[in-house]
Parts: sequence; structure tokens; C-alpha cells
Amino acid sequence: MALTRYTLRQLEAFVAVAEQHSFSGAAQSLGLSAQAVSQLVAELETVLDFRLFDRTTRRVSLSSAGQDFLGPAETVLRHVQAVDRAASDVRNRAAGIVRVGAPLVLAGTAVPAAIRAYQALRPRVVVRVKDLPVDQLVDAVQVGDVDLAVGPDRPTGEGVRCDVMFDSRWVLWCAPAHPLARRRRLRWADLRGHALVAAGRDHERSVSQMHVNAPEGERIEPVDVVDNISTALGIAAQGLAATLAPAYVGVIAKPLGLEMRRVVEPEIVRKVCLYQPTARKLSPAAEGFAQHLAQWLRNWPKQGAR
Repeated sequence: MALTRYTLRQLEAFVAVAEQHSFSGAAQSLGLSAQAVSQLVAELETVLDFRLFDRTTRRVSLSSAGQDFLGPAETVLRHVQAVDRAASDVRNRAAGIVRVGAPLVLAGTAVPAAIRAYQALRPRVVVRVKDLPVDQLVDAVQVGDVDLAVGPDRPTGEGVRCDVMFDSRWVLWCAPAHPLARRRRLRWADLRGHALVAAGRDHERSVSQMHVNAPEGERIEPVDVVDNISTALGIAAQGLAATLAPAYVGVIAKPLGLEMRRVVEPEIVRKVCLYQPTARKLSPAAEGFAQHLAQWLRNWPKQGAR
């Protein structure tokens, strides 16, 4: 027997009559006429080829066959209601899985804080964070490894949209006893002769590009390059070197006791961006979290991140 021969409306009418022991009572609960309910039950009985109710002038009661059929019918309706709730959650961005890529500092601070705030609004949206190097953020969004990505500004090309969330100065982080800590503001020329450690090739390239037009003897080059900013900050905290990084890394630099010094002439500003795909449509859950994350990131620097 084909399942398409049943209709949900017929099952609803049957269960309502069974609960109310009355066609008129079922009609009132369903917002239908008693005649319409009776017609739906009669159609279902025709499909099933057995009677569902024993009818008397005083009462409507389930037949023996109707008693056996009631449980499965109620189960079907419960599952349909669950499907309706799930569809509503999806439409209202209230459920689903969202994958967000971010480099170490943002993946460990801003993004988890945004997730926690969002869970209070949408507890059934699961957001997973993927640690990514800066130079892999755009590619991860483009190929679909993540739904969204957050990180420093990178070239995007086709297929990925980039929205600037906030600006963060490129600054020097050093231990309080470091010679450079004695000055409140530094020029790039002041960094010459001091050991600098860079975190990742992206940071190394950024420092070099800042002074690509400077005479060779005046260029600032790191003495070492480590993979993670946390390593560079740890080295700096021991006074072994200073490091250049965006001001927003202060969320992990300041607890290590590091001090921030502005570097001017010129002062370099790093942009932090939200990356989204343009070649494919985000799920409703991802769209909802993207809107929340954008607002969160724009406010995050005001909480002391830069």
C-alpha cells in the first residue's frame, strides 16, 4: 500500500476524534466543520479497508482495529511535528552547524566569545572553530572547508567577499625591562639593532613590505620566525626579543606582562576582516551567525582588544 494514499489531514482528524470521542469536539479542535472531519475519517477508512470507530447515537469509540492503528498514527504525527519544528528552526536560523576559520588569537578569544553570546540567542546552533594560518583563510572559505573566516586582510579574488570589521595598529610588544619599553612611542628607525622575532610568514612578509622602499641598511628584518604568535609573545615576555604584531593580540600579550609601544613614521594599520563565500549560498544558520559575528567583531576592539 503506497504511503501517499494517506494524508496528514486524515490522520489528524482520526487522532482528534479518538481523543475527543466526538466528531464535533474534533472539529472544534481542528478548526473544521463536523462534516469535514467525518469526511476525512471516512476517506481514511476507505484507504485502510477497515472501520476505525464504532458509532452510536451517544458516543464515538475506537473499534478494535482503530485501537491498534491509533499508536502508529500518533507516532507519525509526532514525527511530522518534529519535522515542522526543525524546518522552523532552519528558517529562523535557530538550528544548524556553522564552521568558522580563524588564526590563533582570534580563534581563541573573539570567536569563542561571540559563540557564547550567540548560544544564549540560538542554543541549537552549533558553531565549530577551525584554527587556520592567515594565508589559508580565503582558500578555506572558497573551497568550502569553512562557512566563514575571520582574520587579517588578504587578497580574495573571485568567490569570496571581504568585509572590514575593525582596524588595529601594528605595534611593538616587549617586556617591561626591554630597552625599547623606556619610550612611549617609537619610530621604525629605533628598532634597528634590536632582536625582533616574527610570528609566521605572514608577519614576516608584512614587516618587509612596510619598508620595501627603504634603503637596505634601514630595513627592519626579524632575526627569527616562529609559527605561532603565542610563541613570539612568550619569547618577548622573557626579554629575549621584541615582536611586532597587531594591537588586538593584547588579549593574550597583556596577561604575559608585555607592554605595547606604538611605532610611527609611518604608523601601520592592520585590517581585520570577515570572509564569506559569494559562489555559494550560506545556510540560514551560517547567515544568522555571520550577522551576529560581524556586529560582535565591530564592538570587540572597544572591549580592550586594540
